Amino acid sequence: MTDTTRKAAVKTATGAAPAAPVPAPAARKHRVWRGVTPWLFLLAPLALLITFTYAPIANMVAYSLTDWDGVSPELHYTGVGNYEEIFTRPELFEVFWVSGYYLAASALQIVAALYFATILSFNIRFRNFFKGVLFFPYLINGVAIGFVFLYFFQDGGTLDSVLSLFGVTTDHAWLGTPVSANTSLAGVSMWRYLGLNFVLFLGAIQSIPGELYEAAELDGANRWHQFRYIIAPGIKPVLTLTVILSISGSLSAFEIPYIMTGGATGTETFVIQTVNLAFRFNKTGLASAAAVVLLLIILLVTWVQRRLVPDDKVDLV
Repeated sequence: MTDTTRKAAVKTATGAAPAAPVPAPAARKHRVWRGVTPWLFLLAPLALLITFTYAPIANMVAYSLTDWDGVSPELHYTGVGNYEEIFTRPELFEVFWVSGYYLAASALQIVAALYFATILSFNIRFRNFFKGVLFFPYLINGVAIGFVFLYFFQDGGTLDSVLSLFGVTTDHAWLGTPVSANTSLAGVSMWRYLGLNFVLFLGAIQSIPGELYEAAELDGANRWHQFRYIIAPGIKPVLTLTVILSISGSLSAFEIPYIMTGGATGTETFVIQTVNLAFRFNKTGLASAAAVVLLLIILLVTWVQRRLVPDDKVDLV
């Protein structure tokens, strides 16, 4: 009896076709390799992440529990003494008030970046040119920006010369008082990082399907309605990201104020203070504790922000 005749006989006797043969399970060697292969691809990035991120953080936490001066080969364990000093010396936390200037500038920066990204996402003339103009400051080195604006704000410098063209004469030292100096530095920081937020918003807006705009125009929606009901909900995850980056950047401002004023005239930030503790006063243990505190504050702010604004899935359809 052939296989065909046997299958037909079984079908006639049981009233149903025989079940398809079950494929043999993969060999154990193949299953092992299938599970190990993704980790082989992740081996190099994980090694770099551990070497240049988590290992330094672990060393920083270890140094924060000592009185190491950064030079001596000997260090003594002090426990939480450095943390007690940080929280019992008010002057070490007063510098966080300076971050308020950068936080206010970040809020204006997000609004301006969202405005320009929305305008330039539509079909207007010279929009590619304006995109380059807005993003260009982010490509410039921070040290160069600091020196350029140092001459920009000096007495009789570029800003005073431009104001004199409009009949405005002032002998005000823009970097001479804490309020004007911090306002000027925050403005420079806002100008520099505007392009980053602009690109993030522009990419998020352009990822929204064009059919939604066409349908909205057919329904009579104007630009404001398109922004309110299409763009704003569609870019919510990116907006959350920019808020987190702005808050963390405001708390850890360093480059611009350090180059332009060195922390003088009441412009010292928490990071500048930490650097001075480590490299000027040789208190590496205390500086490490300050860096750990700053890291924990940023993580706490990020966690609170994520709890208040959860990253829900956006569905515009």
